[in-house]
Amino acid sequence: MDFQKTLATIAEFLEGNDLRYALIGGFALAAYGHTRATLDLDLVVEQEAQDPIIQFMESLGFATLHRSPGYSNHLHADPSLGRVDFVYVRGETGEDLFRATRDLKGPGDLSVPVPKPEHLAAMKVLAMKNDPDRTFQELADIRVLMKQPGVDREEIRRYFNKHELGDRFDELERSL
Repeated sequence: MDFQKTLATIAEFLEGNDLRYALIGGFALAAYGHTRATLDLDLVVEQEAQDPIIQFMESLGFATLHRSPGYSNHLHADPSLGRVDFVYVRGETGEDLFRATRDLKGPGDLSVPVPKPEHLAAMKVLAMKNDPDRTFQELADIRVLMKQPGVDREEIRRYFNKHELGDRFDELERSL
């Protein structure tokens, strides 16, 4: 997959339509200095953008594999365009997330908005709760985020506690 090309195409559409977005997933971790293998491009966007995004992706030839109020997944037959996953946020969650993004280097050194480490950790806690099979990978990623300079570990603890995973946070704290 040509991550830089795919991201640039999608970012141009989003920015051209005044739609807020941020890079998440493996490339967001890379922007914070932790490189790991990833096979797709993950973005968080405003809930209100879902219909235009899906129409845009399908106009590019992407097939929509899944759609729900909080997620959509898209795959292109051309491997250079690959797979793109969107997480949709709304309300106070979206406002908090987008207000705290920072521009960092994404694929191909493109400058892209990336959520603060605490917000990335919150998404990973939710992913872990929704799919326990992801626990070990998500914990490894959260551990990296917790080591970022100036990170608010208590904020991350609150996300774990909110989803009744406080014991997992305690494990991470001990490992640091």
